[in-house]
Amino acid sequence: MDQDTCAACHRTIDTSARMCPFCGSDPRTGEKIIDTQSIMQEVFQPRDVSTSESVIEYAKQRQGAVIAIAAFIGFLVIAALHQYVTMRNENAVSDAPAVPLSEVTDVTRKVDEAAPIPMPELDFQHDGRAEAMQTFIVEPGAVPPPEIAAAQAAAAPPQQPQTPAAPQRQPLPPRRSVLPQQR
Repeated sequence: MDQDTCAACHRTIDTSARMCPFCGSDPRTGEKIIDTQSIMQEVFQPRDVSTSESVIEYAKQRQGAVIAIAAFIGFLVIAALHQYVTMRNENAVSDAPAVPLSEVTDVTRKVDEAAPIPMPELDFQHDGRAEAMQTFIVEPGAVPPPEIAAAQAAAAPPQQPQTPAAPQRQPLPPRRSVLPQQR
Protein backbone atom coordinates (compact mmCIF):
# COMPACT_ATOMS: atom_id res chain seq x y z
CA MET A 1 0.00 0.00 0.00
CA ASP A 2 1.54 3.31 -1.09
CA GLN A 3 1.41 6.25 1.28
CA ASP A 4 1.23 9.95 0.43
CA THR A 5 0.88 13.16 2.44
CA CYS A 6 -2.15 15.47 2.25
CA ALA A 7 -1.25 19.00 1.09
CA ALA A 8 -3.78 20.61 3.46
CA CYS A 9 -3.42 18.75 6.79
CA HIS A 10 -0.05 17.00 6.20
CA ARG A 11 -1.29 13.59 7.36
CA THR A 12 -0.30 10.32 5.74
CA ILE A 13 -3.02 8.92 3.48
CA ASP A 14 -3.34 6.38 0.66
CA THR A 15 -1.99 7.56 -2.73
CA SER A 16 -5.13 6.49 -4.59
CA ALA A 17 -7.40 8.62 -2.36
CA ARG A 18 -9.27 11.42 -4.19
CA MET A 19 -10.19 13.10 -0.92
CA CYS A 20 -8.38 13.31 2.45
CA PRO A 21 -10.43 11.37 5.03
CA PHE A 22 -9.16 13.67 7.80
CA CYS A 23 -9.79 17.18 6.43
CA GLY A 24 -12.00 16.54 3.35
CA SER A 25 -9.80 18.37 0.83
CA ASP A 26 -8.08 17.33 -2.39
CA PRO A 27 -4.81 15.66 -1.20
CA ARG A 28 -2.77 16.91 -4.19
CA THR A 29 -3.84 20.59 -4.29
CA GLY A 30 -5.08 21.11 -0.73
CA GLU A 31 -8.33 22.78 -1.97
CA LYS A 32 -11.47 22.11 0.05
CA ILE A 33 -13.96 20.01 -1.81
CA ILE A 34 -17.38 21.56 -1.45
CA ASP A 35 -19.62 18.56 -2.02
CA THR A 36 -18.00 15.85 0.14
CA GLN A 37 -21.25 13.88 0.50
CA SER A 38 -21.58 13.17 -3.24
CA ILE A 39 -17.94 12.09 -3.45
CA MET A 40 -18.39 9.79 -0.42
CA GLN A 41 -21.44 8.19 -2.07
CA GLU A 42 -19.53 7.83 -5.34
CA VAL A 43 -16.54 6.18 -3.67
CA PHE A 44 -18.39 4.16 -1.02
CA GLN A 45 -21.38 2.75 -2.89
CA PRO A 46 -23.67 0.52 -0.85
CA ARG A 47 -23.84 -2.99 -2.26
CA ASP A 48 -27.10 -4.75 -2.99
CA VAL A 49 -27.87 -7.40 -0.41
CA SER A 50 -30.20 -10.37 -0.88
CA THR A 51 -32.96 -11.14 1.60
CA SER A 52 -31.14 -14.10 3.15
CA GLU A 53 -27.98 -12.02 3.61
CA SER A 54 -29.96 -9.24 5.29
CA VAL A 55 -31.61 -11.75 7.66
CA ILE A 56 -28.21 -13.24 8.57
CA GLU A 57 -26.78 -9.75 9.12
CA TYR A 58 -29.77 -8.86 11.33
CA ALA A 59 -29.20 -12.06 13.37
CA LYS A 60 -25.49 -11.25 13.78
CA GLN A 61 -26.30 -7.79 15.12
CA ARG A 62 -28.91 -9.08 17.57
CA GLN A 63 -27.41 -12.36 18.79
CA GLY A 64 -28.94 -12.16 22.28
CA ALA A 65 -32.49 -11.84 20.96
CA VAL A 66 -31.96 -14.64 18.44
CA ILE A 67 -30.62 -16.97 21.15
CA ALA A 68 -33.53 -16.13 23.48
CA ILE A 69 -36.10 -16.77 20.73
CA ALA A 70 -34.41 -20.05 19.74
CA ALA A 71 -34.39 -21.20 23.39
CA PHE A 72 -38.09 -20.33 23.76
CA ILE A 73 -38.99 -22.23 20.57
CA GLY A 74 -36.95 -25.21 21.79
CA PHE A 75 -38.81 -25.12 25.11
CA LEU A 76 -42.16 -25.08 23.28
CA VAL A 77 -41.14 -28.08 21.15
CA ILE A 78 -40.09 -30.08 24.24
CA ALA A 79 -43.28 -29.11 26.10
CA ALA A 80 -45.43 -30.17 23.11
CA LEU A 81 -43.57 -33.50 22.84
CA HIS A 82 -44.04 -34.12 26.58
CA GLN A 83 -47.77 -33.35 26.32
CA TYR A 84 -48.12 -35.74 23.36
CA VAL A 85 -46.34 -38.59 25.16
CA THR A 86 -48.33 -38.01 28.37
CA MET A 87 -51.69 -38.07 26.55
CA ARG A 88 -50.67 -41.16 24.57
CA ASN A 89 -49.63 -43.03 27.72
CA GLU A 90 -52.93 -42.24 29.45
CA ASN A 91 -54.93 -43.95 26.71
CA ALA A 92 -52.59 -46.75 25.65
CA VAL A 93 -53.03 -50.11 27.34
CA SER A 94 -50.59 -52.96 26.87
CA ASP A 95 -51.75 -56.52 26.26
CA ALA A 96 -48.48 -57.94 27.62
CA PRO A 97 -48.53 -59.55 31.07
CA ALA A 98 -47.11 -57.57 33.98
CA VAL A 99 -43.43 -58.12 34.81
CA PRO A 100 -42.76 -59.22 38.40
CA LEU A 101 -40.54 -56.95 40.42
CA SER A 102 -38.18 -59.83 41.26
CA GLU A 103 -37.23 -60.08 37.57
CA VAL A 104 -36.37 -56.41 37.36
CA THR A 105 -34.40 -56.01 40.60
CA ASP A 106 -31.80 -58.14 42.35
CA VAL A 107 -33.25 -58.76 45.82
CA THR A 108 -30.73 -61.49 46.69
CA ARG A 109 -27.79 -59.10 47.22
CA LYS A 110 -29.50 -56.75 49.61
CA VAL A 111 -27.02 -54.94 51.87
CA ASP A 112 -27.81 -54.18 55.49
CA GLU A 113 -28.38 -50.41 55.46
CA ALA A 114 -27.96 -50.06 59.22
CA ALA A 115 -24.44 -51.53 59.26
CA PRO A 116 -21.67 -48.93 59.53
CA ILE A 117 -19.38 -48.51 56.57
CA PRO A 118 -15.91 -49.86 57.40
CA MET A 119 -13.00 -47.43 57.58
CA PRO A 120 -10.77 -47.76 54.51
CA GLU A 121 -7.19 -48.86 55.00
CA LEU A 122 -4.94 -45.80 55.16
CA ASP A 123 -1.29 -46.36 54.42
CA PHE A 124 1.00 -43.74 55.94
CA GLN A 125 4.76 -44.06 55.78
CA HIS A 126 5.75 -43.30 59.34
CA ASP A 127 8.39 -46.02 59.84
CA GLY A 128 6.93 -47.02 63.20
CA ARG A 129 7.51 -43.59 64.72
CA ALA A 130 4.46 -41.50 65.54
CA GLU A 131 6.54 -38.29 65.54
CA ALA A 132 7.08 -38.59 61.81
CA MET A 133 3.35 -38.24 61.22
CA GLN A 134 3.23 -35.00 63.20
CA THR A 135 5.86 -33.26 61.09
CA PHE A 136 5.86 -32.27 57.46
CA ILE A 137 7.48 -35.01 55.42
CA VAL A 138 9.63 -33.62 52.60
CA GLU A 139 10.84 -35.62 49.64
CA PRO A 140 14.40 -36.93 49.89
CA GLY A 141 17.07 -34.52 48.71
CA ALA A 142 15.10 -31.32 49.46
CA VAL A 143 17.20 -28.60 51.05
CA PRO A 144 15.80 -25.62 52.99
CA PRO A 145 16.93 -22.08 52.08
CA PRO A 146 20.27 -21.11 53.73
CA GLU A 147 18.80 -18.54 56.15
CA ILE A 148 16.20 -21.01 57.44
CA ALA A 149 18.76 -23.81 57.74
CA ALA A 150 21.09 -21.50 59.74
CA ALA A 151 18.23 -20.45 62.06
CA GLN A 152 17.20 -24.09 62.61
CA ALA A 153 20.79 -25.14 63.32
CA ALA A 154 21.24 -22.33 65.87
CA ALA A 155 17.93 -23.08 67.63
CA ALA A 156 18.26 -26.87 67.72
CA PRO A 157 20.10 -28.53 70.62
CA PRO A 158 22.98 -30.86 69.70
CA GLN A 159 21.67 -34.24 68.62
CA GLN A 160 22.60 -37.37 70.56
CA PRO A 161 21.75 -40.79 69.22
CA GLN A 162 18.98 -42.28 71.34
CA THR A 163 16.68 -45.18 70.94
CA PRO A 164 13.06 -44.12 71.11
CA ALA A 165 11.26 -45.32 74.25
CA ALA A 166 8.00 -47.12 73.82
CA PRO A 167 5.05 -45.01 74.96
CA GLN A 168 3.31 -46.24 78.11
CA ARG A 169 -0.38 -46.85 77.94
CA GLN A 170 -2.69 -45.51 80.59
CA PRO A 171 -5.41 -47.87 81.83
CA LEU A 172 -8.92 -46.87 80.81
CA PRO A 173 -11.51 -46.04 83.51
CA PRO A 174 -14.28 -48.60 83.99
CA ARG A 175 -17.26 -48.14 81.69
CA ARG A 176 -20.58 -47.13 83.12
CA SER A 177 -23.76 -48.54 81.76
CA VAL A 178 -26.21 -45.99 80.41
CA LEU A 179 -29.06 -48.46 80.14
CA PRO A 180 -31.67 -48.46 82.89
CA GLN A 181 -31.28 -51.27 85.38
CA GLN A 182 -33.84 -54.01 85.28
CA ARG A 183 -35.82 -54.56 88.46
